[in-house]
Amino acid sequence: MISGGGTGGHIYPAIAIANAWKEKHPSSEILFVGALGKMEMQKVPEAGYKIIGLPVAGLQRSLSLENLKFPFKLLKSLTQASQIIKDFDPDAVVGVGGYASGPVLYAAQRKGIPTLVQEQNSYAGLTNKILAKRAKKICVAYPEMDRFFPADRIAYTGNPVRKDILDLSGKREKALAHFGLDPAKKTLLVLGGSLGARTLNQAVLKDMRKLDEEGYQVLWQCGKFYFQEMKSKLADSGLTTIHLHEFIREMDLAYAAANVIVSRAGALSVSELSLVGKPVIFIPSPNVAEDHQTKNAMAYVIHEAALLLRDSEAVGALEQKVNELIKDSRLSEVLGKNIKNLAKPYAANAIVEEIEQLIA
Repeated sequence: MISGGGTGGHIYPAIAIANAWKEKHPSSEILFVGALGKMEMQKVPEAGYKIIGLPVAGLQRSLSLENLKFPFKLLKSLTQASQIIKDFDPDAVVGVGGYASGPVLYAAQRKGIPTLVQEQNSYAGLTNKILAKRAKKICVAYPEMDRFFPADRIAYTGNPVRKDILDLSGKREKALAHFGLDPAKKTLLVLGGSLGARTLNQAVLKDMRKLDEEGYQVLWQCGKFYFQEMKSKLADSGLTTIHLHEFIREMDLAYAAANVIVSRAGALSVSELSLVGKPVIFIPSPNVAEDHQTKNAMAYVIHEAALLLRDSEAVGALEQKVNELIKDSRLSEVLGKNIKNLAKPYAANAIVEEIEQLIA
């Protein structure tokens, strides 16, 4: 059983673990448990797995009537999780973070079923810190996580990522043709996540003419919330070197085309970019719990594996940062080499091995 979700950063590693397990144990049965109304309820069935939803939800940071419902939803979710575990009778339960993982792993631990926690971030979330006290194994993506978890139960596996980015060699020509890019120009890839990131979009809008004047082209994933607005403003500009996309599905080709990448610092993005091995400028989102995106980025910055641009400074400073990096070939080479050294390309298989040991 695999539980958790809420964001792609939780869901895609969970699916990668399931795929790696199924590849090795094709006759086994896998059940996902997620939160009703969250994206896992769509993404998991699309990946070919069964999922059951719980009514659990998180506390709102602002004063909200929804917070009054929290204890009732949690209690109902605990009851349902206990029944699901009784009916499915799993050999092991994996929690990847997100609202649903709390009730499910808690119920499993009470029944004596071995549990494994997969923590994607460099700064552990509260739920995972609580669950880890009784978990048999904690799989982490960053070193020095014994600040949060018992050292004797930590496995440094990395975050599972999609297979198609493990090897980008020979894909650049195809990538440039696919996106209609000019082979003679340096390419800046800007990624704000599937929903989009306002600051990154505003930064591109502010500096896109300067980027064009410098001779660069931009492959820009702006997200579905901002697509129509960005499309309109780009059309007004008349620029032809800015290639706007609501969402990029062919991420292996996008990475292959890029010379420099600008990205948020969610755990999954950071893990993927490690495998890509190209110079990265992280602009961490400040609107996440415990500011974990900044902590994710800093774990790379201190190893000279990425540059950091603060969200509050990004609009108006993007072009200068990109220009400095592209024109400093030595720095670009160092960043690309060092981020590649931090990659864990076989994380899903490593986690599968840890699960196997739990149920041996």
